[in-house]
Amino acid sequence: MLKSWKLKEVVLMSLFAVVFGIVYLLFVHAANIWAAIIGPLAYEWMFGIWFIVSIICMYIIRKPGAAVLSETMAAAIEVLIGNAVGPRLILSGVIQGLGAEAAFALTGYKHFNILILMLAGIGSAVFSFVYGYFVSGYAALDPSFVALMFTIRVLSGAIIAGIGGKYIGDALLATGSLRGYAIARTKKGDVNA
Repeated sequence: MLKSWKLKEVVLMSLFAVVFGIVYLLFVHAANIWAAIIGPLAYEWMFGIWFIVSIICMYIIRKPGAAVLSETMAAAIEVLIGNAVGPRLILSGVIQGLGAEAAFALTGYKHFNILILMLAGIGSAVFSFVYGYFVSGYAALDPSFVALMFTIRVLSGAIIAGIGGKYIGDALLATGSLRGYAIARTKKGDVNA
């Protein structure tokens, strides 16, 4: 999978994985505080932040595997620095990354506009929700509550991960720090951007 990748792409993806592994762990604590105030739906609102590295890396690098690899690496970093969930979290990272990767694969890795990035965030939300449904026992909850959880997670994936990921990628591009990456080769006004 990484055969066609340049070393700088692997390094950038690894850097983002480390940064977001730390961010993810910080947001676990923030979500715990928020959940103490409003209840378990607090996590659903925040899920988008836990999907974002896959969207940012794919938006910048634009190569198959960027979403799933970056999300998996970030989850592994999060486990290494102390997430109490442990190694099972790495599987969650793989599943979330596959959800984002699926959206980009549907376009043949040729389109990276805001709608595709939002769809990638939604993909992460759907894949993670299905996994969570079986692992976390959502079946025991009232179906209307489960539907509300799902809706909020999908919105979080689309807005925080999709729109937020595009915003971060565009902001980094504007600094000139992404010259030489696929994102910088996209011309202004390109419908694929």
